[in-house]
This record gives sequence, structure tokens and C-alpha cells, in this order.
Amino acid sequence: QVQLVESGGGLVQAGGSLRLSCAASGRTFNWYAMGWFRQAPGKERESVAAISWSGGITYYADSVKGRFTISRDNAKNTMYLQMNSLKPEDTAVYYCAAKAGAVKTGAKEYDYWGQGTQVTVSS
Repeated sequence: QVQLVESGGGLVQAGGSLRLSCAASGRTFNWYAMGWFRQAPGKERESVAAISWSGGITYYADSVKGRFTISRDNAKNTMYLQMNSLKPEDTAVYYCAAKAGAVKTGAKEYDYWGQGTQVTVSS
């Protein structure tokens, strides 16, 4: 079992930045590939970014490439999402998730989920 807790969400103006954190506890953090997902009202949950257990492989949704950066610190059992140049369409609840094995981008691939943190970008 892995427990995940997100933090760092909030209200920011368009063009601003936020850094989300995902703190993990339970089983060994560096056994797991990790991902960030988001869900806006009335929309399906979508992949934002994903990172392999070592941090050597990363994936990004086209909508966030060049603006968001995913990273992890296995010594601190924490994953991050640095979000720059935020847009109103980035408004959503952001979730972190973990899975054993290879990094994937599909939500169905992930076994463990946090409770989510709200990100609101005003225009």
C-alpha cells in the first residue's frame, strides 16, 4: 500500500506559477512510477505528466509541454509538478497517482491515488 497526499494548490492569476507536491508513505517510494492527473468539472480525468521510478523518463500532455515540469526526490518520498505560465484552462483538481512497474500515462494503469488539490487560474 502507498498513501499519497497532494499539496500546493490554490488560486493564481493567469501567467502565474504554482508548485504541487505529492508526499508518499507506505511502501518504498522508488519502486513506483508516478503520475499527475487533473479533472475539471464535467470533464474526464486526464493525464498531465508522468515520471519513471528513477526520474529518467518523463511524459507530458501536449497541452502542458514547455510549461509544466515533473520531478521527484526519492530520498524525500516526494514528487513535484512545477506549473508555469498557467492558463484558465489549467483549472482543475490535480491528483497524484502511483503504480508499480513501468511508467504509463493512462489513469487505469495506476493503483494508488491521492485525494486531490484544487488549482484555480483566474483570467
